[in-house]
Amino acid sequence: MSIIETEAPLHEAHRDNHTHRDVNGGWLRPAVFGAMDGLVSNLALMTGVAGGAVSQQTIVITGLAGLAAGAFSMAAGEYTSVASQRELVQAELDVERRQLRKHPIDEMEELAALYVSRGVEPALAREVAMQLSKDPEQALEIHAREELGIDPDDLPSPMIAAVSSFGSFALGALLPVLPYLLGATALWPAVLLALVGLFGCGALVARVTARSWWFSGLRQLVLGGAAAAITYGLGMAFGAAL
Repeated sequence: MSIIETEAPLHEAHRDNHTHRDVNGGWLRPAVFGAMDGLVSNLALMTGVAGGAVSQQTIVITGLAGLAAGAFSMAAGEYTSVASQRELVQAELDVERRQLRKHPIDEMEELAALYVSRGVEPALAREVAMQLSKDPEQALEIHAREELGIDPDDLPSPMIAAVSSFGSFALGALLPVLPYLLGATALWPAVLLALVGLFGCGALVARVTARSWWFSGLRQLVLGGAAAAITYGLGMAFGAAL
């Protein structure tokens, strides 16, 4: 009895602490990608135009236009991409649903064979497959998980992906423009704020990955800074040529 009593709290503690981050949701990837893309693309766009020795007003208009165009483009792209992926998954689920309806025995044997391949004894595997196949919806969910590697109840939402992408891109793209909107007359405050934002975004991403915050932040800082430097040089070259 004492063993049971001491083990029970351990099981409860394991259950309470053994949690994982959501890696299948439809908002994290577009949000992260949108913020990074907004920062890098608008910073590079503005530095490229500034390299051509244009007016401050032209740089600000360029930055605002890049923010609007990029945010709408990202949202439309994410919505189309996630919606197409979801439609493909639904089509495959329909195929599996028809197979379960037309060939239930074959599908049950297929599931049993899968469990056998994973080390379950044949008799037990067949018994488990029979039990799970009694409910058509449960059978569909299991076949989808085992054969397609998807969870029918946890498909990403196109709308969530689009909204996340739109908002995060707009926030990222706003950083290089913000100093100008607050009265700055030179390019360097916009570049400095954008580079700080790049490092911060990279460090924030490290919270949901295995990388250290400084490595992730420095990597994004270097990549974004390189893009801005290259486009500034191109702007200078094109401006001189024109």
